[in-house]
Amino acid sequence: MRWLSPWAWTLYLPLLGLIFWTFKNKEKFNPALQFSSITLLKTVRPGLRAQFSFLPSMLKFMALGCAIMALARPQMANSKVNKSVEGIDVMVVFDVSDSMEIEDMQPDNRITAAKSVIHNFIRGRTSDRIGLIIFAAESYTRCPLTLDYDILLQSLDSITTDNIKQGTAIGVALANGVARLKDSTAKSRVMILLTDGENNSGTIDPETATEIAKGYGIKIYTIGVGVDGQAQLPVYMKDAFGNKVKTYQPIHSTVNMDLLDYVAKETGGKSYRATDTDALKKVFKEIDKLEKTKIQTNQYVRYSELFPGWLTMAELFYFLQLVLSLSILRRVP
Repeated sequence: MRWLSPWAWTLYLPLLGLIFWTFKNKEKFNPALQFSSITLLKTVRPGLRAQFSFLPSMLKFMALGCAIMALARPQMANSKVNKSVEGIDVMVVFDVSDSMEIEDMQPDNRITAAKSVIHNFIRGRTSDRIGLIIFAAESYTRCPLTLDYDILLQSLDSITTDNIKQGTAIGVALANGVARLKDSTAKSRVMILLTDGENNSGTIDPETATEIAKGYGIKIYTIGVGVDGQAQLPVYMKDAFGNKVKTYQPIHSTVNMDLLDYVAKETGGKSYRATDTDALKKVFKEIDKLEKTKIQTNQYVRYSELFPGWLTMAELFYFLQLVLSLSILRRVP
């Protein structure tokens, strides 16, 4: 609420002065009769008329107070906000080959670290459609572009490296992402490719997929995860009693950063290297800052006048004191 004419509050000063002067000098205005002795009158209790004789004056002052409130022009603001959102379509292309099980990233391995960071990235968006593609030697859409982040996160959290042909088909995965984004009408279309290997399978090479993405104006951010070199890959087997036993086998892990740099540069994106979980978090934070949804806000304010209510109260108080002064509380000289 606001007051359009706050200067009217200064009128309360003379009003307070008038109230003080009136009650200080009320004896001068009271009618009186002279008696030789008032001894008997002392035993007489004043009637209701005498007890409430102050009401007309009080109601007058209340009427003046309400009139001053009305003169100050109180107004109630009703705000309306219109938002124009230019959403971004983001396709996360996630490598789930068996090398993502290598235990060189916290809390467990590469795949759990990546899932956790992607989870937080999705939770940080509000107006963007996000989809999920997973790949190894083959690629398929885990979740199409959606604003239903709960369904998307359920799909992400349940990803494993099982039940998919092993290998690394980066070109096929990128082509799949292009197929999902090419008909999008969003102002910005983005792919985030996360992998820990190099292209070694698939019927589409990464260079061809990159040219197709470039032709559709799709920007690709690439992330190479994990440490290059010899590593130990967890392998799960069952013993003679049917219990699941984890063993390790040596594996050579290498990220083809030259390829990832090429893909990002050709499409206007950026390439990153993340050898630990903290680095991966920083990468996604930077991508989050680079790909911000544009939100334009217009605010409209309408003010509703409140002075009629105060003016009505002033009229009621004045009318009430007038009725009382001419009837029940009428003063007799």
